[in-house]
Amino acid sequence: MHGAIDLGARQAAAKKQQERQAKGGAGAGGDSGAYVVDVTDQTFNTEVVERSRTVPVLVDFWADWCGPCKQLGPILEKLADEAAGKWILAKVDIDANPALAQYMQQMGVRGIPFVAAVVGGQLLPFLNGAAPEPQVRQAIDQLFEALAKEGILPEDAGPEAQEEPGQAPLDPVYGAAEEALRSGDLDTAKAAFQKILEGSPQDTEAKRGLALVDLSLRVGSLDAQSVMQKAADQPGDVQAQIEASDIELVSGQIEEAFDRLLSAVRRTAGDDRDAARKHLLKLFEVLPPDDPRVGKARRGLQSALF
Repeated sequence: MHGAIDLGARQAAAKKQQERQAKGGAGAGGDSGAYVVDVTDQTFNTEVVERSRTVPVLVDFWADWCGPCKQLGPILEKLADEAAGKWILAKVDIDANPALAQYMQQMGVRGIPFVAAVVGGQLLPFLNGAAPEPQVRQAIDQLFEALAKEGILPEDAGPEAQEEPGQAPLDPVYGAAEEALRSGDLDTAKAAFQKILEGSPQDTEAKRGLALVDLSLRVGSLDAQSVMQKAADQPGDVQAQIEASDIELVSGQIEEAFDRLLSAVRRTAGDDRDAARKHLLKLFEVLPPDDPRVGKARRGLQSALF
């Protein structure tokens, strides 16, 4: 029934949490499962958002009926234990927690398993679908390398995190932009990045920040499910493809977003083709310029145009 809550799923989730704690689970001080916690609609803010300000949290959205979830879940739990506090794994049973399931859908995620990374109060789409352990391990290593490179890991992120000697303090203008992003104040963040670019028009990081804010503002006004359905039903509607590419990008489906717009460029002409081309260039700005996916898509765009 629409709006009904599966109480059986909630009981099952509670039982799993009790079993973890009995074995020395999260908060119990034991070795097995000490870095894995089951999260509910009510505890998400405390266990994930607030905790992420001191240690990164990977959030595993799963369900008991999902076969791939049962493959990915144990891998993530094993790696969380190996990390020994460098990051925490939060597990969300979407059947037992409808509010979080709805939030996942609003992000444009169309299936599980889905894993998000939450760092400093910011949620980043991370993994879509199951994968073998070596691939998951590599993806997590690359994630933390990228976060460290971007300087957005929390200061106390895990026992191994140390401040680099001689590290320059954060520019106050950048600080205002980052703080606005963390708090969800997109208008303030946009104004801060624009201020940076007024004084330094070629500032790459400010350009990326502004592109990310603009993307978030566009997606915030969209209904992800309706957008993706319209794009599937009307492949010739360039605006529908543009909106669908935004949804895909924020949900971590980067190559899919690029390929969608490349296809639109190839099969259209005139103003429609130009709109798809310009939007693809706009999406490139969200990622680092040396990202291999950007390079691949740029080559694809040149081939499509010439």
